[in-house]
Amino acid sequence: MQKKVEFIAKTLEEAQAIAVEKLHISSDKIFVNVLGELPEGLNCEAVVDINLTLEGKKYLEGILKSMNIGYQIEARSINNESEIHYIVDSYENSLLIGIKGKTLEAIQMLLRSLISSYTKDHIIVTLDIGGYRANRARQLEILATKTAKEVAKTKVEVKLPHMNSFERRVIHEKLSDWHDVYTESEGEGEERAIVIKPKNNENK
Repeated sequence: MQKKVEFIAKTLEEAQAIAVEKLHISSDKIFVNVLGELPEGLNCEAVVDINLTLEGKKYLEGILKSMNIGYQIEARSINNESEIHYIVDSYENSLLIGIKGKTLEAIQMLLRSLISSYTKDHIIVTLDIGGYRANRARQLEILATKTAKEVAKTKVEVKLPHMNSFERRVIHEKLSDWHDVYTESEGEGEERAIVIKPKNNENK
């Protein structure tokens, strides 16, 4: 559900100004509806009136244009915009991805922050650039499978290298239905890592 607020205003002009102040976004992205008249003024409801997927796409375009980078963007949403996915391809993919995907992560964080400012719901927002995430996910799934087999055989837990939230989620999901191992995240911030552990009777 996109953000909305109710308030009292003396005029429509004042209502628009109050809506901007309360929602912290520009007036062109707000729809103000008068619900009725009260002795103290107009009973108004202001609703964020935008397409979240399109707004994110415009934001990405603005970043890339400011960097003077040619690009192609695919934007798609599923489950009534509960998930929004962006795929970017350009001649500067390596620059946009950054070392170990850190620039990509930063851009995705900005996207998530933008979209969350328009809605009360938790929206899953993902960004892939030049197939980096898809390729990384395949590598991680291979690592997860290989390590899980080792742990299941030796009964000795293995701590994987530090990973970001996307990478940890790939590992967790890949091994979620394994019967002889399970995964846990340990550490904080950039030191957070997954440990693959053998199951015993208490963990089954």
